[in-house]
Amino acid sequence: MSLGPAVYSVPTMNAFDPAALECLAALADAGSFERAAQRLAITQSAVSQRLRALETGLGRLLVVRSRPLRLTEPGKLLLRYARQMQAMRADIARELGAQGQHDERLPIAVNADSLATWVLPALQPVVQAGLAEGFGLELIVDDQDFTHESLREGTVLGCVSTVAEALRGCTATPLGSMRYVAVASPGFIAQALPQGLHRGNFARLPWLVFNRKDDNHAVWVGQAFGVAEPRLVERHVPSTEAHTRAAEMGWGVAVVPELMAAPGLASGTLTALHPEVHVDVRLHWHQWKLRSTADGDAVDAPPTADTPLRAGVLDRIGRALADGARAALRAPEHSNPVTTS
Repeated sequence: MSLGPAVYSVPTMNAFDPAALECLAALADAGSFERAAQRLAITQSAVSQRLRALETGLGRLLVVRSRPLRLTEPGKLLLRYARQMQAMRADIARELGAQGQHDERLPIAVNADSLATWVLPALQPVVQAGLAEGFGLELIVDDQDFTHESLREGTVLGCVSTVAEALRGCTATPLGSMRYVAVASPGFIAQALPQGLHRGNFARLPWLVFNRKDDNHAVWVGQAFGVAEPRLVERHVPSTEAHTRAAEMGWGVAVVPELMAAPGLASGTLTALHPEVHVDVRLHWHQWKLRSTADGDAVDAPPTADTPLRAGVLDRIGRALADGARAALRAPEHSNPVTTS
């Protein structure tokens, strides 16, 4: 006997309570119910109740109650929209001339080398505007090859990444190329490289590396000596500034941003090794598409100089980064944004 078609429950818009979505974002940021409650200025019980109501309405487990808390895949998907809601709320408050929440948080992911060189000056106008308008930027640092994953998971609203292709619902704009060069101190070169750096000795030298995700030194060696996947003696120095400083102090060979090496090269505390060899890392700005035109059509492209002043906060961030990159990085091969629907 036929039992008829199966019936599945579909979440309604009522399930997406803004207060509950705010709790989900706070839990993702804070990693515990206690700190999330402090961030939202409510009780832990209220946080638990809002999360439970959200999970019940959706019929999905969103948070694994571990230490620290972990979001499930449905939780990560929902977090993405919670982040977009935060950004749009900041836009609306600014459009209406209202002061946003004092702790309105707009997270973006950047790589450490960009953060140490050109990103902070580029974002200065946006940060100062946020102080007046009630929103703030939060910078999440990761390797440029991995920041894109933070955008995919909804941890951030935008990112500086080496990935060129835009995610669905995002825009991607070329920023330019960051050039990396190999350097060492004159003292280290005199002691360890009296005959220069060559194919016969590179594998015996200490190479200063940012972290295990960093492969610029291996790419440089591959270009310089034609060696695929070279095995190198690595010494981790997980700070862009300390990385360059360690090279100046004679700790080993470092492949660092040309922007960071320039002062040491000019003063003589650093010497370039095979200056004709360099690694150019192309960077792109990715962001979620949040703005709409008056007739409701999505606006895909980040703003340009002709964009009206009432651009969304994310677009202002994108424009500021593009301007900063134009001044600091090598020009991109093309400047048209890539978008996906």
